[in-house]
Amino acid sequence: MLNEKNIILGVCGSIAAYKSAVLVRLLVKAGANVRVILTEGGEHFITPLTLATLSKNPVHSTYFDAETGVWANHVELGLWADLLLIAPATANTLAKLANGLCDSLLAAVYLSARCPVYVAPAMDLDMWAHPATRANMATLQRHGVTLIPPGNGELASGLSGEGRMAEPETMLDFIQQKLTGPLPLAGKFALVTAGPTYEAIDPVRFIGNHSSGKMGLALAVELHKLGASVTLVAGPGTPASPEGLNRVNIRSASDMLQACLEYYPAADITIMSAAVADYRPAQPAGQKIKKNSPTLTIDLEKTPDVLATLGAQKRPGQTLVGFALETEHEESYALAKLDKKNLDLIVLNSLNDQGAGFGTNTNKITIFNRNGEKTAFDLKPKTAVASDICAAVLRQMGL
Repeated sequence: MLNEKNIILGVCGSIAAYKSAVLVRLLVKAGANVRVILTEGGEHFITPLTLATLSKNPVHSTYFDAETGVWANHVELGLWADLLLIAPATANTLAKLANGLCDSLLAAVYLSARCPVYVAPAMDLDMWAHPATRANMATLQRHGVTLIPPGNGELASGLSGEGRMAEPETMLDFIQQKLTGPLPLAGKFALVTAGPTYEAIDPVRFIGNHSSGKMGLALAVELHKLGASVTLVAGPGTPASPEGLNRVNIRSASDMLQACLEYYPAADITIMSAAVADYRPAQPAGQKIKKNSPTLTIDLEKTPDVLATLGAQKRPGQTLVGFALETEHEESYALAKLDKKNLDLIVLNSLNDQGAGFGTNTNKITIFNRNGEKTAFDLKPKTAVASDICAAVLRQMGL
């Protein structure tokens, strides 16, 4: 999305300037050509050498470098840029830009730029809430400047509140979404399940499996990046979710069924990647079972089939995706599950493939659609696997 885009990053005098190093690295990694303008105040918090090394371009700070004799042409810089991003943007800089002051190279480039301008404010909560700052920001927005909203959290002053500069990853996502226009899943609602279920034997012990929840979490994050509103139904041990996802934590198969039945009717896309236990103790003990006998017999009963239940309720326009983790007859079992449970796609992974399955950061999958068409993929990180699955979902939906 940012490949070969020319981006000027303005870095002002804020403690948040330390994050600009990460931001430059992310922008370069995304394929952008990055030039940094560092204000006099910014030089107190991060060195030009750091930013020059990461951007692979000299850092500009003044109109004229007396040592090299090089003039930083603000008009040329403004015309070169496809995007001017000021992060961190201090209260002082916002005030200058809003009132057209031109006492720095960054301000001159701002006045010369014909490209979109984004600002990511960074200041203490009282400064951000002050009527003067609010008025300056409103003026900039009337002039067409885009605000990357500050976050809410711990501040350098020791206080906690709004004013914290957005994280570099958040800024990158924000910019990519703005530059690419409407996302393919904008306005869609997605339901994702992740992780294992635990079926109680007694208050202490349970029947479970080795699912880590990493695959389901990666899918939820990818769907969110594509513009969907996402609810993640997460089994025990599923890693923490980023901001923007609605998360429902569950424990048992019955819990998962209840949560899914609540959200499924409104879902456009449902991806059931959780490893739901097939059996549970028929009569869980109310107290901890004592080790008084050399053997223990537990009667098991089937858990509710969450995927089949949703498949039976599927309405026109819904896309339902299931997973099949197999150890033998992989393809025939997966295709039978696809048909029996009324799925649109099924994702097969085999425990016979090294690096696939539970507990790893990688997976190797094969996707089948309702026509039996097969698409096989190499071993990849689960984040990349999530992209492949979501791409198949988009094709299935005709998007």
